[in-house]
Amino acid sequence: MGAGRQIRLNAFEMNAVGHIAHGLWRHPRDRATSYTDIGWWQDLARCLERGLFDGLFLADVSGIYDVYKGGPETAIAHAMQVPVNDPAMLVPAMAAVTRHLGFGITANLSQEPPYLFARRMSTLDHLTRGRIAWNIVTGFLDSAARGAGQGAQMDHDARYDRADEYMELVYKLWEASWDDDAVVRDRVAGIYARPDRVRAIHHHGRFFDLDAIHLSEPSPQRTPVLFQAGASARGLAFAATHAECIFIPTTGRGSAATLTARIRAAVAAAGRHPRDVKIFASLMTVIGRTEAEAREKFEDYGRYAAAEAGLAQLAAATGIDFARFAPDEPIVVTGEAGNGIRSLVAQLGAGDDGPPTVNRLLAGMTLGGRFKPVVGTPEQVADEIAAWIAEADIDGFNLIRTVTPDCFADVADLLVPVLQERGLYKHGYGDGTLRDRLFGQGPRPAPGHPAAALRQPATPSTPAAEDRP
Repeated sequence: MGAGRQIRLNAFEMNAVGHIAHGLWRHPRDRATSYTDIGWWQDLARCLERGLFDGLFLADVSGIYDVYKGGPETAIAHAMQVPVNDPAMLVPAMAAVTRHLGFGITANLSQEPPYLFARRMSTLDHLTRGRIAWNIVTGFLDSAARGAGQGAQMDHDARYDRADEYMELVYKLWEASWDDDAVVRDRVAGIYARPDRVRAIHHHGRFFDLDAIHLSEPSPQRTPVLFQAGASARGLAFAATHAECIFIPTTGRGSAATLTARIRAAVAAAGRHPRDVKIFASLMTVIGRTEAEAREKFEDYGRYAAAEAGLAQLAAATGIDFARFAPDEPIVVTGEAGNGIRSLVAQLGAGDDGPPTVNRLLAGMTLGGRFKPVVGTPEQVADEIAAWIAEADIDGFNLIRTVTPDCFADVADLLVPVLQERGLYKHGYGDGTLRDRLFGQGPRPAPGHPAAALRQPATPSTPAAEDRP
């Protein structure tokens, strides 16, 4: 790891009972069923800020997992990301009790009209004073498409074609509709904003038509920090163009290093600096003060895990109904998964033990999901984290919840001090917006990013009469 380079940590959560470690909501110490209580989220935000987490990253889906066994029954019974509430609604309440914690929300651009979505993100950026990020997803659930009045999801690559135009449009709204000096708040002259510094956006494309002025005045970051997780060839091209933070599959340090190198090369090919992108892997930890305590905690958690729910989630993500296979029958991947998450489909190829089977998949879901936890003392977990950073050239982790809030409190109170002692983690928050703290280059997207190209040039004007009497 290069000198001065520090690990970034996000808590990986969801406004739902179940997220990835399915079944653990039943654990006596788990409080996930409090997800409808705003006080629960405020307590969690305080815990994360105590641990100097960079952000709380909120996943989301707008449909139900209904591929497994041909229906939603497994998802509903196990609270497998259903019921699920809107993640954006949580942010202002958590921002009110924190000063530095960032907030990343997932929003599906296949179902969000760009004009109103741009306003929502500007509003959140204002209310958080520049601490908002957007995880860009194009969707993969046919149930979500049906809920939006569509028969099924668009073709995988066509979704990204539409997404490219969507991004162009929201960049225009955020960056080009209002000049930096448009808002003067001149109480004497009775002018809040100068009309000559505000313009309508005229966009007529393949997927969208818009003639409108952005409804919000410029927020601290204008364009939110942009997260994306595309790992297919088309998804990687999209991410290299637009993303500032990229999630990668956690399939081992060697394969992660290969993918990271591909990502940085793709970012450079898109005309951006390779380090203008932070790369995050997912990490699940079970931490104990001793190795024996950690192992005992892991075994305790495992008694509540619902591996079948994890299998049902994988079925929806890949488009493969695993219930059609006998327990030890080789799972053959076919074209049925064409509009699923292609990187996950690719991971189902034959391994050292041969082709995957249902029993092998279930055996790997020790905590109700497909992620293998790192179990150990704070020192042992810190060793693993340092190895990932050094060998895979990633920048940080999304920490997956297990039993919550214990899992995040253990990171804040046990792991972070060890990382700090080793010089791998910050001792305090920096100043500025979320983008400032992640990249140290100001609140706006870096030069070379497509949003930066849409900024309006500075115009000569008299000094702003900011709130003058």
